[in-house]
Amino acid sequence: MEQVSETFTVDLRRLAVLRELQRRGSLARTAEALHLTPSAVSQQIAALAREAGVPLTEREGRGVRLTGQARVLLAHADVIAAQLERARADLAAYGEGGRGAVRIGCFSSGILGLLPGALRALAERLPHVRVDVVEAEPPDLFTALDGGQLDLAVAVDFAAAPPHTDTRYRRTDLLTDVLDLAVPPDHPLAGRSRVSLRELATDAWIIGDARSCCGAVARSVCAAAGFTPDIRHAVNDWGALAALVEAGQGVALIPRLVQPLYAHRQLALLATEGTAPARNVFAAVRAGAEGDPVLGAVCDQLKLSARELYRPTRASSPALHAAHSAAVTE
Repeated sequence: MEQVSETFTVDLRRLAVLRELQRRGSLARTAEALHLTPSAVSQQIAALAREAGVPLTEREGRGVRLTGQARVLLAHADVIAAQLERARADLAAYGEGGRGAVRIGCFSSGILGLLPGALRALAERLPHVRVDVVEAEPPDLFTALDGGQLDLAVAVDFAAAPPHTDTRYRRTDLLTDVLDLAVPPDHPLAGRSRVSLRELATDAWIIGDARSCCGAVARSVCAAAGFTPDIRHAVNDWGALAALVEAGQGVALIPRLVQPLYAHRQLALLATEGTAPARNVFAAVRAGAEGDPVLGAVCDQLKLSARELYRPTRASSPALHAAHSAAVTE
């Protein structure tokens, strides 16, 4: 391998491939995420190694792992990417941000409960800005954000999401969304206002896929309560989940963010004893892009919409008797 040149340059697109390899952990998963072949990923990493003059991967069994030099280069890649985003934001600010387009990636219940109000307000506030929405969850959500296919991500904190310390993103906390227990109207606990999760340890459960945010949260909540749920139905669609609960097919956890949409369902919603299960909802942009006036306006409106959504004075449906007063992060 050649010595590192004092004037070496690297291809930023190849750096993006290396960043994705760090995130995914294997050539095959990286190739799938970037819609490339594993051979093409290997070629991109090999070309980047030649540009940098240092080895970036080493064999580990049938796969590869990043070298120490690769991690050093990635630390600089984050800084470079953030600086480029700042340059783009400064150029956008020069034009006062009155026009443009924003692509938002968001999880399903965020699209159902949070985005409609925010989008209506943005249409009045920024009539010449086009806002497109794509349903996505981590890790694919942040792969698209890194690659520029999305400008803003709205996500939930769980294992597949980036940690708070990830310097590639600038986060804005939006709200803490409490989850209530949903049981059929004839369930023995239906008349209670508050129950312990362990009281439902022997019930059939309806829970989303483990890779989805709510599926992951529901499993961890049950584990923290000391039991593994008997999952009879794996359902990611909230309307289908509510219909199954109403039909007596099991119990479930439903976030308050979407509960008003199912007021017509005959469900009993019960608060949990002790610390309520909840999930943190946040927005994220690429580091350096926070100065973009259009993105800033969109983030501000998301915060305002979250605050309006959970005003304590908001009327609750009789069918959804749990309080819709999840704490909003100021």
